[in-house]
Formats: sequence, C-alpha cells, structure tokens
Amino acid sequence: MATLSITRRQFLRNTGGAILGASLAGKLAAQPAEAPPKKWLSALGIAASLEKAGTMKAAGAEFLTESVGNFLVPDQPDAVFEKNLALLAASPLPILACNGFIRPSNLRCIGPDANHDLLLAWSETTFRRLKQAGGKFIVFGSSGARRLPDGWPEKTADEQFVSLLKAMGKLAEKHEITVVVEQLRATECNFINRIQRGATLIRAAGHPNVRLLADLYHMATMGDTPADLQAAMDVVAHVEIAEKETRSYPGVHGDDFRPFFKVLRESGYSGAISIEGKGEPAQVAPAFAEIIKQAAEV
Repeated sequence: MATLSITRRQFLRNTGGAILGASLAGKLAAQPAEAPPKKWLSALGIAASLEKAGTMKAAGAEFLTESVGNFLVPDQPDAVFEKNLALLAASPLPILACNGFIRPSNLRCIGPDANHDLLLAWSETTFRRLKQAGGKFIVFGSSGARRLPDGWPEKTADEQFVSLLKAMGKLAEKHEITVVVEQLRATECNFINRIQRGATLIRAAGHPNVRLLADLYHMATMGDTPADLQAAMDVVAHVEIAEKETRSYPGVHGDDFRPFFKVLRESGYSGAISIEGKGEPAQVAPAFAEIIKQAAEV
C-alpha cells in the first residue's frame, strides 16, 4: 500500500542544532531579531496531541511531542496511520518527537521474558512512521517494558538493554531518526533512574542514533545536579522540562532551571526543549515565557 510522506516537514539529520526542517526553520527565522533569548536553542515545544496544535501554537509552541500510541499507531494498519498523516499535513505545528514508545504489555526489554525480536518489529514500524511524519526523536521511557524483575541480576539486565539499544540503533539509522533514552524517577521505574546510569548504557551501546534525553523533571526528582548533566552531555540529544513539584509547567512554582541551562549552553547544546508536564491551558504561554527568560540569563 502506498504511504504518504510529508517532505515539507522533514527535519534535518544533524541533532546537534540544525534539527528543524525548512518549514519550521522558516518560522524561527521570521521571528523578531530583537528577541535573543532562544539564540542558543533551536525551538520550544510541548507534549500535546495533534488536536491541540492550534492552541499550543497560539501559546508559543513551535513543535509538538505526540505519543506513539496516539499518532504513530504501530499496532494499526498503514491506512489508519495515513489518516493521522493527513491531519498532520493540515496542522500549524510539526511533530518533532513521540513518547510513550512501548505500550503493549507483552513486550519486555529485560528480564527472563525479554523478547527483543517482537520489540524490534514494533520499533521498525514506529521508526518508519516517524520518518514519514518528518519527526526526529523517539523518547524511550516505557517504564513497564523495561522494569527490572525481582531477583533478576542488574548486570544481566544491563547486557540485555545494551544489546537491544545496539539493534534499535541500526533501525533508527535506517529511518534517519534518533532514539533518546529517558531516565525515570524511581516511583515510575526501577531501571535507569539517574542520568549517569543512562549515559553509561548509551555509551556501551555505542550507536550515534541512540542518545540520551535529559529530562529536568526526573533529574530534579532523583537529585541529579548540573554537574551530573555536564558529565552526560556527550550523549545528550534532546531535553524535556517541568517543575519538580507536581510536575507543573515552568513558572508555576518558581523552579530555577538556569544552572541546568548554563550547562546546556556552555556544552554547545543548540537543540530543542519540550515541556512535558501538567497544567492548565492558561499556564502554557507563561511557561514558554519563563523558559525564554531563564535561558536568556545564562
């Protein structure tokens, strides 16, 4: 069956900074020259469904982080996905990333029930469709799929996970996308809770299409410091943000992200930042304004 391809929304392959395609890059270039706060960032976005693109754009978003299950629907035929592509073609915002990667309850990354062949088949469809949509990043959180079973040796789990990442990297490269592994707070998952833990496994995988997501919310919750972020910057390719208390949008409780922004900027990060948090629609525009303000002060 023929599939749709949204070439006008294709993102460039270089994740170091020029990650936006011509359509979004044109929007950024058209912004007032007197607004310097984002000069070291490529774009600001938010985790939201495609149906909310108009509202999010009006609030200041320049891209969306959608969900694999909602938008890429890897468990559905291509015809179903093509309907979503048609909606994206009419959207005022592109999709840069998709999260909620591995949802089926029978898929396991580690442990005695690990089934990498099924996982890679799921990944193949997911990555292919993200490329068609012009996206760049698959966020690999997936707490259920990568939970460490009781009594399973952590060393064995590490070996399983690294092996999976190596295989995923080859598929990601084939489809010109990047898998970004997300550390998760301990209350969500018991495997990869600190940023250095994730960085170590990614370095062991050794594939350029498998990188690290620096999630400032999970970092703060687990006690990771700017120094910890600095030590992981060689493998960081994408950033998400929310405040520590109630995972609120930036600006609600007054969290100071500038020490982390300083590390990002001084390390040469020029990618995107996506809000992934909880809040009311009226708090979205102030959240972007707060990120811009703090980013300008480092």
